[in-house]
Amino acid sequence: MSILEMKVPSPGESITEVEIASWLVQDGDYVEKDQPIAEVDSDKATLELPAEQSGIITLKAEEGEVVQVGQVVCLIDMDAAKPEGAAPTETPAEAPAAKPAAEEPKKEEKPAAAATYATGTPSPAARKILEEKGVDAAQVTGTGKDGRITKEDAQSVGVAAMGNASSTGGSRAQEKTKLSMLRRKVASRLVSVKNETAMLTTFNEVDMSEIFRIRKQYKDEFAQKHGVGLGFMSFFTKAVTRALQMYPDVNASIDGDFKINYDFCDISIAVSGPKGLMVPVMRNAENMTFRGVEANVKSLADKVRDGSISVDEMTGGTFTITNGGVFGSMLSTPIINPPQSAILGMHNIIQRPVAVDGQVVIRPMMYVAMSYDHRIIDGRESVGFLVAVKEGIDNPVEILMGGDERKALEL
Repeated sequence: MSILEMKVPSPGESITEVEIASWLVQDGDYVEKDQPIAEVDSDKATLELPAEQSGIITLKAEEGEVVQVGQVVCLIDMDAAKPEGAAPTETPAEAPAAKPAAEEPKKEEKPAAAATYATGTPSPAARKILEEKGVDAAQVTGTGKDGRITKEDAQSVGVAAMGNASSTGGSRAQEKTKLSMLRRKVASRLVSVKNETAMLTTFNEVDMSEIFRIRKQYKDEFAQKHGVGLGFMSFFTKAVTRALQMYPDVNASIDGDFKINYDFCDISIAVSGPKGLMVPVMRNAENMTFRGVEANVKSLADKVRDGSISVDEMTGGTFTITNGGVFGSMLSTPIINPPQSAILGMHNIIQRPVAVDGQVVIRPMMYVAMSYDHRIIDGRESVGFLVAVKEGIDNPVEILMGGDERKALEL
């Protein structure tokens, strides 16, 4: 008998353990080579574990169990023959028709006790006790003569009856489920950021009028030529990479007593997926065109949502952009994604009256927020950075497109 011991592969550098999130097969099932047999959670992502060979599988770890990288989690009997389809379901023999049961002699029914004026009526002492407990006498069954509620009946009314007196009748069920390793790691990181950084948030607002015009004018032609939509993220990514090059400390990180500056802009984008919020990275976004940003955003978002994103694609990043506006958020204070030093939050777009050249006009406006680590970024840099982002969004043709919309969009 040839038995293969399947061990947990390393999902990425620095990851030493994973959690069996769920088995996709049952103990004793026949599995094909490369068939996904389990989902495993690391502290960075949820990944599928494929079968290394075909055969009958024997599970050696439970769902929810934390296992070390390299640990055996299942055995595969490679000599086992593949079953020839599912065995036909056996039809149980029809049970013989049940013989009519012998008629039992009818029991004489006792006549119900006739209700009297005393039925359900509390005695004076019982009434006082029920009033003190806040219990309706109609909820209490009397044991006294003719169903009268006695003092003992009132004293025996428990918490359940009193709760029912004020209950709305709705469900009060509870369910306790264990957080995934990824969610626990995210929670730990968020708490550590609040505790270990001097985090502040600065705000501004941007006028989306020009971006609306550009998208309306070119979105169909852009999609037809490049196969991706022209969204907001490419404009914000271009505005952010320009601002990062103007204020390099916003693109830096702290390592102990040292500051690390990067000559590249690896932009993390927050994407909501089935397993929660993930932050894949666009490498060297400063060199990307509008088409390049949109293609990267779509590719990474698709991988997050179908569960195929790799740990390497979520590792690193020098600055993060998150868009709470897609869920309707008007304003927020985003939390820094460590070891980065800053994060930009986008929000929903609202038609608001604003003053332009002394006139009140209606414009599509968005609040933007940048949270930053004050240990490394001063107020001048944080405010200046956000103003530079605002300049790029308010005037994208001149500042982000070099004055030529069609050329910048590669049309």
